[in-house]
Amino acid sequence: MEFLVAGPAVGAALLPLLRDSRRVTQAAIGLASAVLAVSIWMWVDVVSADGAYVWQSNASWIAALDVHWRLGVDDLSAPLVVLTALLTWCCLVALLKRAPDCGGTSALVGLILVIEAGSIGTFVALDLVLFFVLFEVVLIPMWFVIAAWGDPHDEPGRRRAASRFLVVTVTGSALMLVAFLLLRSELGTFDLAALTERARVIESDRQILIAVLLMVGFGAKIPMWPLHFWLPDAHSKAPTVGSVLLAGVLLKLGTYGLLRFWYDVVPVGALEVAPYLGALGVVGIVYGALACLAQPDLKRLIAYSSVGHMGFVALAISTMTPQGLAAANFANVAHGVITALLFFVVGAVKDRVGDSGFGVIGRGLYARSPHLAAVLAVAAVASLGLPGLAGFWGEMLTMLAAYSPHPDLPQTTYLVFMVLAGLGVVLTTVYFVVAVRKVCQGVPASDAVTDVEADEWVAWLPLVALTVLLGLAPMVMLWSADVVAALPVTP
Repeated sequence: MEFLVAGPAVGAALLPLLRDSRRVTQAAIGLASAVLAVSIWMWVDVVSADGAYVWQSNASWIAALDVHWRLGVDDLSAPLVVLTALLTWCCLVALLKRAPDCGGTSALVGLILVIEAGSIGTFVALDLVLFFVLFEVVLIPMWFVIAAWGDPHDEPGRRRAASRFLVVTVTGSALMLVAFLLLRSELGTFDLAALTERARVIESDRQILIAVLLMVGFGAKIPMWPLHFWLPDAHSKAPTVGSVLLAGVLLKLGTYGLLRFWYDVVPVGALEVAPYLGALGVVGIVYGALACLAQPDLKRLIAYSSVGHMGFVALAISTMTPQGLAAANFANVAHGVITALLFFVVGAVKDRVGDSGFGVIGRGLYARSPHLAAVLAVAAVASLGLPGLAGFWGEMLTMLAAYSPHPDLPQTTYLVFMVLAGLGVVLTTVYFVVAVRKVCQGVPASDAVTDVEADEWVAWLPLVALTVLLGLAPMVMLWSADVVAALPVTP
């Protein structure tokens, strides 16, 4: 377990000493390959563990505060660890032949490895202080990725976008820290396992307060409407690898935190707050789709689509049922895979034509670059929820969970949520079909565009394969649905 966290961190510190940027990237790919292999091995162990934590480690860190370096992984965190390892590997492969225009590839590689270490550490941390520290570790390197390697034509804009991202997420982290300190004051421990066992000791009013703090704190990271305003600019100004990691990994820190702490630690308070989370999720679904219809830029469209997809995850979490938890976790992973692929493809288009605006890209991409257009189309129809591809199951399971939420939740309200989520699915289909038609069909508006190259296939094919695999064999992710039923979601 320590290798999954410490390996990338040590690599980030030592690999830049190689000086040659290509050698640094090659060595980082080797390290990321090892991390990915170990994470898959870990997932296999989780599958056979019947829901229990595996690969646990525990060492005293700050004895005076009873803070421990306590790690472990279960069926909730394992898929996100594998997703993080995979997307890190894909980003490093993408950098091998396509170094950023502003240089500094070695530093960028180091920051990507720090993001990997912090993200995996957050997913496997079983101590609240350790969770908080690793959660925060991810923010600073992402600020540098956006501010230093973002849009080369708009330095002030990329710095503003990076700073807005940092301010909003740090503010959310402050609320999360207050919730953690309240838990410590109530139960006398930072140990997640002990908190789960003693959760029902906390009075209902205090649980509600903690649940609200966690909802807003993690909601800033998800980002949940109306805290989403930093996301479109961050994506549009970030480099391609920054957008991939932001959408595929960092947003998942927020949804994972809600799943972990709402269901395990404050289930009574969460039940009282859940309808508000569901309402915000549904607003995000519809708002994100309508905003996409108005976007003149393909990259910003995908950014706003994340608001809608994360709205589905929020709605699933709010049902407070085992089915909702399974739906949220599946949608988390599916969104990470599909949206990462979309950002890779749009980044490739932008590199070729100089911009991601519909007016600059022009029409007729099928004729100019058939393979590039085909991958874009596959990712788009997966994102809109076409049956047989990964995006379908998260949306369908979320709507089923909304149809049958926890018995103590308002049933009619959740039926309305389900109908509005269905409207969001329709609007999502419309904006992706319109976008693909604008870019891919019609008479070519300009000269030929270079088609997908070998290094791009290497980085993208694992994501294409997972998009199909999760669509055709959803039990790869849903095998743990029965195990999830044992989680403490009833008061």
